[in-house]
Formats: sequence, structure tokens, C-alpha cells
Amino acid sequence: MHVAPQNSEFVICVDNTDYPAALERRKVYRIIPDDNAAKHLLVRVIDESGEDYVYPARYFVPIQLPPHVQEAIFRAA
Repeated sequence: MHVAPQNSEFVICVDNTDYPAALERRKVYRIIPDDNAAKHLLVRVIDESGEDYVYPARYFVPIQLPPHVQEAIFRAA
């Protein structure tokens, strides 16, 4: 099981079995901190709808991006 650490702002989707329309495998997603979701092994991300929803944490692997890459992602959003 993969759980996004608190200091990770981004994850890569590695499974979208139950949510193929909302999540794309191998895509980077931004995490929205949600302590309540984390207690239930869920992670809140901004999905393909452009809204934030919770999904099983096991669907994602946390990643650390260099600051300049994070800035580019935020500018493009």
C-alpha cells in the first residue's frame, strides 16, 4: 500500500481500476491535504474533472519534484 507523505504535494497514479474516467494511470496529480481522508487510507487529489475528490491511497505513489517543476505545474494550472 502506498500512502502519500504529508510533505509530498504530488503523486503519480498507478491504478485507476474503479475510476477510469476520473484518473489516468501514469499521470501526476496534486494532493490537497486532508487529515480525515488520510485516517481512512484515502488521498484527496484534483482529478480529471478539475475538482478535488478522495481516492484510495494505494492508487498513488508519492513523488518529489524539483521546485522549478512544481512552479511550472502551478503556473499551468
